[in-house]
Amino acid sequence: MAVQVLRFGDVWLRWFSALSLLALWAAVAGLAAAPLLPGPLAVAAALARLVANGQLPFDLGVTLLRVAASFALAMAAGSAVGILMGRSRRVDAFFDLWLVLGLNIPALVIIYLCYIWGGLTEAAAIIAVALNKVPNTATILREGARAVDRELLQVADVLRLPRLRRLRLVYLPQLYPYLMAATRSGLSLIWKIVLVAEFVGRSNGVGFRLNLYFQFFDITNILAYSASFIAVVVAAESWLIRPLERRLTGWRA
Repeated sequence: MAVQVLRFGDVWLRWFSALSLLALWAAVAGLAAAPLLPGPLAVAAALARLVANGQLPFDLGVTLLRVAASFALAMAAGSAVGILMGRSRRVDAFFDLWLVLGLNIPALVIIYLCYIWGGLTEAAAIIAVALNKVPNTATILREGARAVDRELLQVADVLRLPRLRRLRLVYLPQLYPYLMAATRSGLSLIWKIVLVAEFVGRSNGVGFRLNLYFQFFDITNILAYSASFIAVVVAAESWLIRPLERRLTGWRA
């Protein structure tokens, strides 16, 4: 009961935080009274217009498909590499330099190279975004694999648990917190890099549209597209990531 009360209070606190941010935005826009800083009502009106004519839903849908494809590819490859590095000292020594390079090469450089080598194609954009995320995922999962309690694995061996059961009940639960950390950091990174990839070399999507509005200094529509993207991110965090995290890591409570 106490946990439910605390969660209820957290929800109201988040709503109060959002309303406070909107109030601050409206106050600053009112004081500035300049077209370069439209208020929430002007942005909301532009957002409604863009949704009504179908332009924003199409661009947002295209961008979200790229985000989903890049995220799935990066998480699969990065998790596999990271777990192998955490379990094997030789694999870690071999790939360590790769990780250092991947973590420090600017995202824009990788995007440019993928477009030059693969052309201005959908596959090149998705691969470029995924490559920017793989080192981050691998680094987090490597630390997770290193932190796995070997004594629990030995207990599973003594109890002669089947391999799949040991994986599901003993090994993966210890990795779930690291997987969720990689998921959060991955989404926050991929959202941004997808927009850069669209800005540079795609003919649709949120990043492409923001580029057009930037050329005309259309701040209102830029903020309207940004608001739609933020709404999707908040919805994904509230309805997908947090419930999944509570389900996977509930044993820690």
